[in-house]
Amino acid sequence: MNLRVYEDVQQLSGAAAHTFVEEARKAVQEYGRFTVALAGGSTPKSTYETLAAGYGGTEDLNWGRVHFFFGDERNVPPDHEDSNYRMAHEALLDRVPAGSIHRMRGELEPSEAAALYERELEEFFGGMPRLDLVLLGIGEDGHTASLFPRTPALGVIDRWAVENPVEKLGATRITLTHPAINAAKNVVFLVVGKGKAEALKEILEGDADPRDYPAKLINPANGPLWMADRAAAHLLKRTS
Repeated sequence: MNLRVYEDVQQLSGAAAHTFVEEARKAVQEYGRFTVALAGGSTPKSTYETLAAGYGGTEDLNWGRVHFFFGDERNVPPDHEDSNYRMAHEALLDRVPAGSIHRMRGELEPSEAAALYERELEEFFGGMPRLDLVLLGIGEDGHTASLFPRTPALGVIDRWAVENPVEKLGATRITLTHPAINAAKNVVFLVVGKGKAEALKEILEGDADPRDYPAKLINPANGPLWMADRAAAHLLKRTS
């Protein structure tokens, strides 16, 4: 388990921004581009704002080589207040000269939006998508991206993006599948707040069924990096 614990969200956001920059520089130097899937939520937003502010030498990063994708999206237009794209655009994408932005089209019918995104991924990567970095969070129920407990998308192993009906929300989300996330070179979870502590403990140290805590399904080849603040990590045996 690769776990790093920080005092607060500001410290965590700075460290996450640094990780982003380091992976981006490495990828651009190695093969000329960097691909990243963004997450929604308040903690990623803080990280995006830190990046946009020029933290950690981002002024030297070749943003024109950075290609932005998304881990999930709500079934709303891009200007809707609940849109993950809108949040990322306001916090970061509108403030850097990105190479390209590949948003999920939440304004479309979910199955159509998922099929279009899967096609875009396959065309961009020339087959199976292999993102350089996927940023994720978790919910208090153990979900990640829009992979919610006991939902149909958890059983999908032959697609990269799907529509996922979430009964408890009365909504259908668009999400990357766990095989698509697990194919990434690097996966980083950003977890903040006491409200996430019980879920984090179960995901990292418990033996619950992954269908009840979908973040357990995320197991890339080199393992995910968990970045948590002290409040979220306070129930863990290992918190150093």
